[in-house]
Amino acid sequence: MDAEARMETGLDPEPGPAPETPVTPPHLAALGVTLGLAACGGGGGTAPAPPAPAPSPPAPALPNRIQAARFLSQATMGATRANVDQVTALGYEAWLDAQFAMPRAISHWDWLVQAGYATAATQNNQQGFDPVMWRQLIASADQLRQRVGMALLDFLVVGIDGVNVPWRQFAVAAYVDVLLDNAFGNYRALLQAISTNVAMGYYLTFAGNRKANPATGAVPDENYARESMQLFTIGLLKLNADGSLQGGAPSETYTQDDITGLARVFTGWNIANADNSTPDRMRLPMVNTAAQHETGVKTFLGTTIPAGTAGPQSLSLALDAIFAHANVPPFVSKQLIQHLVTSNPSAAYVGRISAVFANNGSGVRGDLRAVVRAILLDPEARTPSAATSYGKLREPINRLTGWARSFNANSPSGAWPIGDTSSTSNRLGQSPGRSPSVFNFFRPGYTPPNSAIATAGLVAPEFQITNEPSVIAYVNYMAGLTPAGTGDFRPDYADMVALAANSASLVDEVDILLGAALSAATKTSIVTAVDAIAIGSVGGPQNRVYTAVLLTLAAPEYLVQK
Repeated sequence: MDAEARMETGLDPEPGPAPETPVTPPHLAALGVTLGLAACGGGGGTAPAPPAPAPSPPAPALPNRIQAARFLSQATMGATRANVDQVTALGYEAWLDAQFAMPRAISHWDWLVQAGYATAATQNNQQGFDPVMWRQLIASADQLRQRVGMALLDFLVVGIDGVNVPWRQFAVAAYVDVLLDNAFGNYRALLQAISTNVAMGYYLTFAGNRKANPATGAVPDENYARESMQLFTIGLLKLNADGSLQGGAPSETYTQDDITGLARVFTGWNIANADNSTPDRMRLPMVNTAAQHETGVKTFLGTTIPAGTAGPQSLSLALDAIFAHANVPPFVSKQLIQHLVTSNPSAAYVGRISAVFANNGSGVRGDLRAVVRAILLDPEARTPSAATSYGKLREPINRLTGWARSFNANSPSGAWPIGDTSSTSNRLGQSPGRSPSVFNFFRPGYTPPNSAIATAGLVAPEFQITNEPSVIAYVNYMAGLTPAGTGDFRPDYADMVALAANSASLVDEVDILLGAALSAATKTSIVTAVDAIAIGSVGGPQNRVYTAVLLTLAAPEYLVQK
């Protein structure tokens, strides 16, 4: 194992899961329902009185606006005022229930078709890809699905520049649709879907993969076999259920022989048809060509698929075996926690979520809806911590979408002209669906070298794309974007302008909407800067708003999601 690969760890030594405390269903508490037993009468005589029912536990207290904004910073791509009000009225669980029940309004694929991108002029370029990604992250109502989908895209990576097929914007849109469609489904079904997806097949080079040829010495491509284990399911090192190292020392989960054996499964997979006149085949699952598939014995991870097993059955058996591996619950659970809540979850937190992944309470393994609910309602997520190890650097994409959603930015024409924001010199240093490699923009085990974070034995994944130039680029980019957007993509600051005369109220409202949790000292500094702009000057109210928004976006408290 090379040094670069070992950076993928970052594991906690703390023990074990604690049992969850049952919560009274909020819909019953809200209705004030009283359940009792009706006594059945016989002949004369009085039936004994039934025992007094045990008092119901009190319903959980509803969150205030600050708590709601903090929750939404973990569960959405950004909070609107309506979102904050909804959480304070419903509570966390009811809000989650509503989000789980919410269907997708339109898929990325269908939006591209409706917007007119399925024409010969776009067959060999990426037109439409950035608009479709930004539109849904910012404007879609199914925000929990969007946030979980982006978390999945961060470690089940496909980047459009690495998908070398015609209609690539459609191919990658179809891949992201797979993640979103399965965000609340089962992880085993998600593995099946990505393992037959055209964009993944080309990104990790197993589309068109052929069985070994003894005459030429050619062997199957091993790329997907390796990465599907290392990055998508079991990781590099054997783990306990709480994410700590088995035996307290590194022990590899797989060997080169396991990679070679598994690679034989991913042979014979091809695009479903040869019709390139439309993008439609990029949406269809790949099919297996029997003549190209390795029909010999396939052995990996202690599993043997017998000789003569056809391609689709081999794939199903292989994914079943990998999905059953003990590493999958802690490996996947920890990464979801890192992307949603905190970079350094305690071993107890990982253990609790891992237990839900292994069994949702009804004997089902891999239930992502149960896992996401458990992550966001866990005491470690809901209780703010002052510990320096807690929280995470807010991803640049989330900073832009957070601003856009908080201030109702929209693109009436449907152009969504934000574009590729992955430049580190003049934009965000990150852009949705544009990861430069299968290792994402940053790795889950990254630690800034020679830092206090490294000395403390902690990880800070997002700091891998953070340096002096990228920080300057972010502030400069947002300074240009926040006043009036770009093209017809514009924010609506009407509610903020109404507060502009009272600088403290203005800063408080911006703070809550962005979920920044500004310190008193930072608020005072921003209020002072706002007060330096005369309310009666030309453009004074608007400039006060722009200043409050930009300085909040640049504040350390906002940049670190706690």
